[in-house]
Amino acid sequence: MSQPRTPRRRFSRRPMRILPLGGLKEIGKNMTAYEYKEEIILVDAGSEFPDDELLGVDVVIPDTTYLEENAHKVKAIVFTHGHEDHIGATPYILRKFNVPLYGTPFTLGLIERKLKEHKINAKMITKKAGDVFKIGSFTIEYIHVNHSIPDAVAVLIRTEQGSVLQTGDFKVDFSPVNTPVIDLARLGAIGNEGLDLLLSDSTNVMRAGYTLSEGSVGATFDELFRGRESRIIIASFASNVWRVQLAANAARMNQRKVAFTGRSMINVVRIAMDLGYLKIPAEDIIDISEVNQYPDNEVVIMTTGSQGEPMSALTRMADNNHAQVQMKPGDMVILSSSPIPGNEKSVISVINKLFELGVEVVYHELADVHASGHAKREELRLMLALLKPRNFLPVHGEYAMLSHHADLAKQMGISPANVFLIENGTPLEMTRGKIKVGKPVPSGRILIDGSLIGDVGTAVLRDRKQLSEDGLLMLILRMDKGTRNLLKEPDIISRGFVYMKESTELMDEAKRLMKKTVMDMKPAMKSDWSQIKHQARNQLSRFLYEKTKRRPMILVFILEV
Repeated sequence: MSQPRTPRRRFSRRPMRILPLGGLKEIGKNMTAYEYKEEIILVDAGSEFPDDELLGVDVVIPDTTYLEENAHKVKAIVFTHGHEDHIGATPYILRKFNVPLYGTPFTLGLIERKLKEHKINAKMITKKAGDVFKIGSFTIEYIHVNHSIPDAVAVLIRTEQGSVLQTGDFKVDFSPVNTPVIDLARLGAIGNEGLDLLLSDSTNVMRAGYTLSEGSVGATFDELFRGRESRIIIASFASNVWRVQLAANAARMNQRKVAFTGRSMINVVRIAMDLGYLKIPAEDIIDISEVNQYPDNEVVIMTTGSQGEPMSALTRMADNNHAQVQMKPGDMVILSSSPIPGNEKSVISVINKLFELGVEVVYHELADVHASGHAKREELRLMLALLKPRNFLPVHGEYAMLSHHADLAKQMGISPANVFLIENGTPLEMTRGKIKVGKPVPSGRILIDGSLIGDVGTAVLRDRKQLSEDGLLMLILRMDKGTRNLLKEPDIISRGFVYMKESTELMDEAKRLMKKTVMDMKPAMKSDWSQIKHQARNQLSRFLYEKTKRRPMILVFILEV
C-alpha cells in the first residue's frame, strides 16, 4: 500500500525586501524597512544633526515618501538601542504612522521621555535580549550586544524567504560595566544554523585592532582622581550610563560627592536609576546648587557638552555663564568622549577657553578617558567569522567605511557577488535566501526647523546662506498711486551688508541710481508694480556687486500714496 505524500510547502513568490532609508554613506538617521507580502516593519527611526550648510535646521530625518505611499503596510518600529541616530526621528514618524514600538526597557524609557516632550502617545511593547516574538509574517529575535548605552541589541529577522541579522551598533567588550559580555554563543549558533544576510556596523572598520574596553576607562578615572585636591568635572554623552557609573565609582573611592548638570544628563540619569541600570547610593549624590558648599576635593560634576554644543552646560562653564558652576584655576575637566566628525572645531574652542581660565583639561589623546562603542576591524572580522553570512551589506558609515567593510567581508570568504554596496532607497530583494538588487525608491532627507517638518527646502536654505554671507538690503519707494511717479527720494536700509553711517557715499549713489531707474521706466512698465520691483532689484544688485563684489538679498517695497 502506497504511503500518502507529504504536501510540499508553498513559498510566496513575493521576495522579502530589505530597504535602507538612512544610514548608508552617512553617520546618522538610521532606518531600515523590511517588507514582506503586505507588511512593513522598520528597524530604528534615527535622526541626524545638521551640518554647517543647513542654516537654522534643528534635525534631519529620513525621507518617508515610500512609507507614506504604502502606509497601510507599516506595522511596527523595532529599535536596536536608544541613541539619537536610532530613535531621534520617532516623534516625527509617529505623526504619520500610528504603530507600536518594540524595544528594550532603557531604549523605550528614552523614547517615552522624547514622546512626552512632543505630546505624543504610542503603544510601547517591552522586549529584552533573548526574546523571540512575531510581528505579522516576521519572526524577530533580540540578541545582546555591547555598546556605549544600556540594553543594546542586534536584531534577527526571519521570514519564509530567509534570515537577516542587523547588528545595530556594537563592540566586543570582555570587561563591560554592569552588563553581560556580548552574546557570542548565540551569534555563533545563528551562524551554524545558516544566515542569509548580515547588515553590520561599519563605523570603526578603518581602525585596526580591538576597541578599548569600557572597564579600562574606569581604571583611568581611578588614577586621575587619586590624590587630586581640585574639583573634577567630567563631560560625557548623557546616554553613556556606563561612563557615569565609572565616574560615580571613582568618586566614591575617593570620598567625593557627585552632582549632575545639563538637562539631558539629569533626565537620562533619572531614567537609568529608576530602571536599575545605574547604581549610585543616594548619599553620594548632591544637587548642582550645593557644589559650592563642599571643599573642592570632595566634588565631582558630571556634565553634558563633550561635543562643544553651544548651549551645553560645559560650554556655559567655559564662557563663565553657568548659573551654579564658575570655573577657577586648578579645576580638572575630563572630556570623556571623542569628537564626532564635524564637531572638532567646537570641541577645540571649548578646550582653549578652559585653558585660558587656568583649567587642566584631559581628553582622549592624552589618556584613556574614552572608549568607543563601535567595533574595530578585528571585532568586525570576528562577527563575520561567527555568523558566516551568505550575503553581506555594510551599513552605518560613510562610503569609505562601507567600502572597507565590503573588502573585509570578501577577505573573510564571502563571494564578491554577494557583497552589496548600495545607497539609501535601494532595496535588496531576497527569495529563498538568494538576493538581487531591486529598483530604487524615493529617499533623501527631511529637514526639521522648529515645528516645521519638510517645509525648509533648497530655496529657503539658499536664502539663509545668502543672508548669512552678504546680508540684507531693503529698498523703499514711495510712489503716487495714480501717476506712478516717485514722491520723494528712495530709502535704503542695510542689515548685515554695510554699516550705514560709514557707507553714506555708497548709499547716496545707490539712491540716485534707483531714482533714475524709476524715472527712466516707460509708462507701460510702470503700470505693473511687479515690473518696477524687478527692474529696481536687478539694477541695484548689479550696482552693489560692481562696487563691493557682494550680492546681498534685496527686498523692494512700494508704498502707494
